[in-house]
Amino acid sequence: MNSDDITQKIQDAVDANFDAQLATTRDFVAIPSTRGAEGPCQDMIADLLRERGYEVDDWHIDVEDLRELRGFGPIEHDFSKARTVVGTYRPASDRGRSLILQGHCDVVPAGPRDMWETPPFAPVVKDGRMYGRGACDMKSGTIGALYALDAIRAAGLKPAARIHFQSVIEEESTGLGALSTLQRGYRADACLIPEPTNGKMVRSQVGVIWFRLKVRGHPVHVFEAGSGSNAITAAYHLIQSLQQLEAEWNERAKADRHFGKVTHPINLNPGIIKGGDWASSVPAWCDVDCRIAILPGWSVADCQEEILKSVAAASRGHRFLANNPPGVEWCGFLSEGYELKDSSEAEAAFAKAYDAVYGGAVPELAFTALTDTRFYGLNHNIPSLCFGASGAAMHGFNEYVDLESLRKSTKATALFIAEWCGVEKV
Repeated sequence: MNSDDITQKIQDAVDANFDAQLATTRDFVAIPSTRGAEGPCQDMIADLLRERGYEVDDWHIDVEDLRELRGFGPIEHDFSKARTVVGTYRPASDRGRSLILQGHCDVVPAGPRDMWETPPFAPVVKDGRMYGRGACDMKSGTIGALYALDAIRAAGLKPAARIHFQSVIEEESTGLGALSTLQRGYRADACLIPEPTNGKMVRSQVGVIWFRLKVRGHPVHVFEAGSGSNAITAAYHLIQSLQQLEAEWNERAKADRHFGKVTHPINLNPGIIKGGDWASSVPAWCDVDCRIAILPGWSVADCQEEILKSVAAASRGHRFLANNPPGVEWCGFLSEGYELKDSSEAEAAFAKAYDAVYGGAVPELAFTALTDTRFYGLNHNIPSLCFGASGAAMHGFNEYVDLESLRKSTKATALFIAEWCGVEKV
């Protein structure tokens, strides 16, 4: 079978099995796998891998095993049920290049259900789209990678190299699921993560720092509010100072070779605010959870120090905080940015697959979010590609994935596996 025949047979196999792929994706999206509740999704993936004959490694993550590793982020919630699932395919004779295929099954909270047009965990297909929380980010990509492997088999072929199919958690908050696979010892010659990238290859991506401002005020009855100190308004004073830091970092980003062309790549987000106990009492406390991006090559520790200096400077100029300084806690991501480098062979293999499906050269993306590729690339120099389908409203209402783009990205994934790992007849 020549190369053109293999390419056509694999693409035809994706088409033939696409309805089944969507049915599996719908079942996967229907599981509300928010933080701490990912177990049923991991059960489903483990079952799908066993059905296909892969070796399945399903383990509970021990945070203490990861604490000293590069990229570790602190955990604050109950982690006792946290699991990683890896399915391994091993050829009879290993002749090709090995590969990690990885996807995360955790999703962010859906928010108020009445603000969705369709229920977030009852996925709906209409107008060429699948709607539901996680349909785009990134359950459709994970299932797409699994069906890409199926397409190779349906074409009468089998990969000629070892493949680790990884389903991880915590991508949306710390990345410890991906980190656990490396601690467990999984390695390969390349990695592909099919996050939704609108059919572009992520060339460079930001890192992220999560932190919590802990502001304490002085409570009094509202009728004498002037004699107290309002922790909520004091927190807003700190946020304004951090917005100035955000502006400074965006000026610094203009010198970056990838992000210099991106408008406002550094975003500060005060994402959660809690404070006060009573509407007629001046609030004595306010906690604000924030997220801010950093660029590849920027030191997490140095950026943490800048955050602390910004908060301290703002406090010195505040009547109450000057003598009652707020606290800053690191409460999740402490992640470096990642730039795809030293990956010419993997990129050449993907370029060939892309051209067969889309035609032309692979467009590139400087990504103002982060992905798990950083762990494989930064910790072990594994070339880590990130490419996937199109969609919208990730982390928002009415999230969806475009189904035709998913079909194409599944084909490109399958052809990349065949090109990178090599194939032989069953």
